[in-house]
Amino acid sequence: MTQILDGKALAKTIQAQLTAKVHDWTPQVGRPPGLAVIMVGDNPASAAYVRNKERACDRVGIASFGQKLPGDTPQAYLEGLIAELNADERVDGILLQLPVPQHINDVTLLNTIDPNKDADGLHPVNLGRLVRGEPGLRSCTPLGVMQLLHANGIDIAGKQAVVIGRSILVGKPMALMLLEANATVTVAHSRTHNLSALTRSADIVVSAIGRSHFLTADHIQAGAIVVDVGINRIETSAGQYRLVGDVDYEAVSPIASAITPVPGGVGPMTVTMLLHNTVLSYCQRMPALAHERGTLLS
Repeated sequence: MTQILDGKALAKTIQAQLTAKVHDWTPQVGRPPGLAVIMVGDNPASAAYVRNKERACDRVGIASFGQKLPGDTPQAYLEGLIAELNADERVDGILLQLPVPQHINDVTLLNTIDPNKDADGLHPVNLGRLVRGEPGLRSCTPLGVMQLLHANGIDIAGKQAVVIGRSILVGKPMALMLLEANATVTVAHSRTHNLSALTRSADIVVSAIGRSHFLTADHIQAGAIVVDVGINRIETSAGQYRLVGDVDYEAVSPIASAITPVPGGVGPMTVTMLLHNTVLSYCQRMPALAHERGTLLS
């Protein structure tokens, strides 16, 4: 039987653990953890993501400092806003919702965020800490994948892993986290030749390319572990829309030993790791909680 890696259920469990910790720690510190999400413009998908994150903060007991700004907000204003949030003692995590309007330099803004408040784990300092194997805030989606594998008893050490996608958001940090867990890792991308031959040799395949049903049964060896990071919106014959992954789930799931569904797999874990990073930053910044830093995700 194929093992379904249920991210929705695991996310609920982890959020419940975070809720209990925040409830216990808030009286000690005198305030709850705080997350500031900056959204520029009126992208409908971004607005939905931000609402989802705010609701998750409410469930866990994290204070939200949302900043929803017009699409023509100047770069200089955003840099000043991030500087204010860096200095705000109520704020433990800062997230810039991507994408931003074309006139905004998102790299500059991401680099302006205090690395110790970098809830998305995308600052060069945190990526450098990942490369060096040092503690730090990790990229949310890859961290969510690692937690999903760990919680389901999947031993990564010694396995051959192929990551499809090389973005700084998922592909590169995903490869580094798998390598840190002692997998042998290959990163594939749009210019990789004979991809199916490569993926058929893998024990673990992680797809993060954003192409619906790209991975078929021909790409997967029997017994492989398949992690689908892709979220693609496609139109049905009835003129409605539904979400699908990069993996042809119906074709691949009978072959795989374990697989993530879309939706309900990696997506819920990404939001949960954002909450985790905010609470972890809170612990790191509060001397009263120094002894608690190793208890998250335990």
